[in-house]
Amino acid sequence: MVSISLCMIVKDEEEVLARCLDSVQDIADEIVIVDTGSADRTREIASRYTDLVYDFVWIDDFAAARNFAFSRGTKDYLMWLDADDVISEKDRRDFLDLKRDLDPAVDIVMMKYHTGFDDMGNPNFSYYRERLIKNHKGYLWVSPIHEAITPSGNIIYSETGIEHRKIKASDPDRNLRIFEKMIHEGIPLDPRQQFYYAGELYYHRRYEEAKENYEVFLESEDGWLENQIEACRHLADCYHHMGQEKQELQALFYSLSLDIPRAEICCDIGRCFFDKKKYPIAVFWYKQAANTKRRDERGGFVLLDCYDYIPYLQLCVCYDRLGDYKTAQMYNEMAGKVRPDSKTYLANREYFLRRLGVH
Repeated sequence: MVSISLCMIVKDEEEVLARCLDSVQDIADEIVIVDTGSADRTREIASRYTDLVYDFVWIDDFAAARNFAFSRGTKDYLMWLDADDVISEKDRRDFLDLKRDLDPAVDIVMMKYHTGFDDMGNPNFSYYRERLIKNHKGYLWVSPIHEAITPSGNIIYSETGIEHRKIKASDPDRNLRIFEKMIHEGIPLDPRQQFYYAGELYYHRRYEEAKENYEVFLESEDGWLENQIEACRHLADCYHHMGQEKQELQALFYSLSLDIPRAEICCDIGRCFFDKKKYPIAVFWYKQAANTKRRDERGGFVLLDCYDYIPYLQLCVCYDRLGDYKTAQMYNEMAGKVRPDSKTYLANREYFLRRLGVH
C-alpha cells in the first residue's frame, strides 16, 4: 500500500480545520500544516493532529506556499486539501480502497472536486483536480493565484470526490488584488491567468472589463479548450448584462466552432431563445442538452443539472407555453426522477394534477 502526505496551507481556519482533518485521518500517513499568518486558534488545532506545523510568510503567491508545504512531505504521494474541504464517509471508504490498490507506477491521481451543491446538499458543480501527486518527481505548483500542477506522466482518473464546504465567505477581493498587483508590476499573464483574471472581473460585475479580457484570451487561441468554452459562456453573460443580445448569442455559438457542444452551452442557448419567447427553438436546444453525454474526464467545469434536471424542467415550461400540456407533464416527471424532492418539480406536479386531472 502506498503512503500519503497531506500537505495544507492555512490561515485563520479555526472553524473548519478540525472538520477537515477528522475526515482524512485514516487516509493520510503524515500531515503537514503550513500556516501563512493565522491570528486565531488555527495553529493550536493543527497541533492536535500533527507535529509538522510550519510558518510561511505570505507573499501573495499560492504556488510558493503550496510548494513549500509539498517540500515538507516525505511519503510516496503528496495530497492537498483546503481547510474547508471535507471527505464524506462514502468517499473516505472509496479513497481507502484507492490507496490500497493504487499502482505505484501512477504519477498523478485526478479526483472529483465538488464545489457547488443543490438545495438538498447534493453536488451539482464538479470538476477534476490533481489530488495525489507522486513525490520526488519534480512536480511544482505554478501561478501565484489559481495555482495548479500541470498533469503529466502516468495519470489516472478516480470518481472519489472531495467536497468544498464553505461555512463563511473568504476575502472576495483577494484574488483580484493579486492579479492587479501582477499587472501593475508588469508581469505578463499567461493564457490560464488571463482566463482567471477575466473571471475575477466577471465575478466582480465589471462586465465591460471582463468582456475585453475574455476576448483577449479567446483571440490568443493558446488557452486550454475547456477554459475557452467556459470563457464563451461568461463572455455571453457579460453581453447579456450589457444588453447586447446579438453578441450574447454570437459568443455562445462561437463555442460550437471549438468542439462538440456541452450541455451547459446548449442550456444557455436555450435560455436565450426562451427569453425571446421562441419556444420551438428553445425546445431544440434543451433537447440537445438533455441528449449530451457528460465527459467529466475532459477536466472542465461541469454543471451536473445541465445534463438532465434543468433541460427537463425547461422543456416542461416550453411545452406548457406551447399548449402541449401532456408533453410538458412528461418532462416534469423526468425532472422528478432526477430530483424527486425538488420544490419546483412538486409544484409543477400539483399544477398538472389540476390542469389534466392526472399525476
